[in-house]
Amino acid sequence: MQAFLKGPASISTKPLAAKEKGASGSSGEGKRSRPIPWVEKYRPKNVDEVAFQDEVVAVLKKSLEGADLPNLLFYGPPGTGKTSTILAAARELFGPELFRQRVLELNASDERGIQVIREKVKAFAQLTASGSRPDGKMCPPFKIVILDEADSMTSAAQAALRRTMEKESKTTRFCLICNYISRIIEPLTSRCSKFRFKPLSDSVQQQRLLDVSEKEHVKISNEAVSYLVKVSEGDLRKAITFLQSATRLMGGKEITEKIVTEIAGVIPKETIDELLLGCQSGSFEKLETLAKNLINEGFAVAQLVNQLHDRVVESEDFSDKQKSVIVEKLAEVDKCLADGADEFLQLMSLCALVMQQLTHN
Repeated sequence: MQAFLKGPASISTKPLAAKEKGASGSSGEGKRSRPIPWVEKYRPKNVDEVAFQDEVVAVLKKSLEGADLPNLLFYGPPGTGKTSTILAAARELFGPELFRQRVLELNASDERGIQVIREKVKAFAQLTASGSRPDGKMCPPFKIVILDEADSMTSAAQAALRRTMEKESKTTRFCLICNYISRIIEPLTSRCSKFRFKPLSDSVQQQRLLDVSEKEHVKISNEAVSYLVKVSEGDLRKAITFLQSATRLMGGKEITEKIVTEIAGVIPKETIDELLLGCQSGSFEKLETLAKNLINEGFAVAQLVNQLHDRVVESEDFSDKQKSVIVEKLAEVDKCLADGADEFLQLMSLCALVMQQLTHN
């Protein structure tokens, strides 16, 4: 504990201490104190455990062998392992003792305007670091600043960061993590090695989910695992969270596809079929009743838009012209919903157009 750095660097200790505790869920102490969410419990502990991101892992393994680490920019969809990868690498580089004082992690939920970049980050970056660990192993003489969800930083804060990156290059490496690289200003992207995290393949996700199920003694059918992968859309974090929720709901019984549908808030296939049949009937009153029922059941219209899009595009019941008109309307409805429009009115507007296309044909 005496080895902790004094001053601004200590801001990293609280959140990371908690994370460190969560990551070491296998220890008896962690188990006795309180249960850990499976997402944290099965977060990769080292770089080799990171799934499906071979290029990033190869580069980080080289740096772990002693080569220098560049400034990094990780981008890609959520739940693909961006934060887990850099935390696992930092843990391997510095060991559990130094990890807390050598890594500063700031998330979008933290205050991260221009003032924070100028004060906290700059002060942390200016502290010098030794090249050895308490256990005698060698470690790189630099610190790591992780800026998670960097695409939500203001342009002014990003601009303030570029000078700090240059000035403190001897003692600090930066790792920016974001979903959309287009929202990071050009001067920052040119200072970093960019790595795109691919959405995880279905087979990799299925294997991870089966591993977690085995370790937690969860009974789950193969169809349910496949469906879990489908509804999570490449986001492993979401899939593991759904799996944990379904396990708590079933209390030891086998998890089926139906349970996954309920947990994930996915609209059942039968409900969508019924809605399309209502559109084909040409009866506006029937359509209005179906739309009201859908809203009263608590289904999200945004979710319906996503599922209806896949259904229409893959269906052979619609001509190419009908598909183009319906998909354009789906885009309009999605935008209106994002802007806060009324769900029932948007659903009626969408269904009326689908009815017009089907009955006109």
